Amino acid sequence: MINSLSGRFLVLTVIFVMFAEVMIFVPSVARFREDYLLARLERAQIASLALLADDMIDPDLEEELLLNAGVFNVVLRRDAARQLVLSSPMPGAVTQTFDLREAGPLMLIRDAVVELATPEPRLIRVIGNPLRDAGLLIEVTMETGALRHAMIDYGLRILLLSAVISVVTAALLFFAVRRLLVKPIRGVVGVMQSYSEAPEDARRIIEPSATVRELREAEEALRSLQTQLTQALRQKERLAQLGGAVARVSHDLRNILTSAQLFTDRIETSEDPIVTRMAPKLVGSITRAVSLCESTLAFGRAEEPAPMLTRVQLAALVEEVLDAERLAVEEGQDISLAADIPSALSVRADPEQLFRAIANLVRNARQAIGGSGRGGEIRVGAESGEGVWEITVADTGPGLPPKAREYLFRPFQGGVRKGGSGLGLAIVSELVRGHGGTLELAQSDTTGTVFVIRLPMGDLG
Repeated sequence: MINSLSGRFLVLTVIFVMFAEVMIFVPSVARFREDYLLARLERAQIASLALLADDMIDPDLEEELLLNAGVFNVVLRRDAARQLVLSSPMPGAVTQTFDLREAGPLMLIRDAVVELATPEPRLIRVIGNPLRDAGLLIEVTMETGALRHAMIDYGLRILLLSAVISVVTAALLFFAVRRLLVKPIRGVVGVMQSYSEAPEDARRIIEPSATVRELREAEEALRSLQTQLTQALRQKERLAQLGGAVARVSHDLRNILTSAQLFTDRIETSEDPIVTRMAPKLVGSITRAVSLCESTLAFGRAEEPAPMLTRVQLAALVEEVLDAERLAVEEGQDISLAADIPSALSVRADPEQLFRAIANLVRNARQAIGGSGRGGEIRVGAESGEGVWEITVADTGPGLPPKAREYLFRPFQGGVRKGGSGLGLAIVSELVRGHGGTLELAQSDTTGTVFVIRLPMGDLG
């Protein structure tokens, strides 16, 4: 029970209530002591009235009056003279004097604590103001034994009452917390456990019903999360099925296109002018289709193979990428491709995977500029930074639309071209991550787009 929310709340409530009662206990006992002493002064003043009424009092009657008042002697100051009104033999010397006329709250609390901490009876003198202005002061001498016993008895009754109040309060709060908080929380936990068993089942999504505002907000947030997760799981399942189907189709289609490539090699040797003019376009189309099939199959694998890291002369690799893309520039398109890479710069990477990554970025840039209907430039640059190599692919194309930037590195969602698969940037991102690097969209607006690949130098930097 102590590990439950309601159990801990019960214990904390008892502790806090008892603490509050203890804070009240000390001033209460101090006030009780003051009232006790004032009562003794009042009894002593009443007893002294008998002597004021009759100067001659029988010694036995005087002793009885003092015994009823609980004091050993009574001194009154009327006008300027002190008068010993009643007296009896003193059992010892007076050890301390308390003047209630000048005592403040802190002094009374201090005196009460000292009284409780002193078990031995003492003889004390108490001074106060007489009732109804019957003199300047009244002074009595008394023993502290009865006072201390009365204070202890009063304190025990206060502590017992405090304990009862704290237990009753804690019990009421315990049941209130169980009803208002613990029960709704258990309901939410039950819904979460049920949902975790079958997250694809929309019937298990929570329906907010709490009347407490904070709990209702938590339920609404949970419903939103469950709804998004259910939709994501359904989409993931559909994409997995689609991916499997696409992979199978791409595999067979690649084989068919590979065969078609062999036939186009012979078509290129034809002397027919029409065939000679159309053959390169046919070859380019089939090559792009084969590349798309291979990209789809590569992404359809569980993961890219681990990169085989070696030293790569970056300038030569990028020039090979640009040469391949220059051949793909269609007739009439004003697209220039250039590299700005130090000839001595080498990076640590898998040459095949780095080629694919840069080629995808350059191809996307070329297709973006070509689709805009105007000319442009693509420039690949590289430099050594602090612990990283930075490879930049920049173009002067139209920039990426907002939707493409939102789903930039998600497969089948980040495509920009009409008919595009949206796999290119997803593949590049995966290849770069395999090298321990990052792919970042540094700029994309009407003046162009800039992608930055950062590869860690590691121990070979």
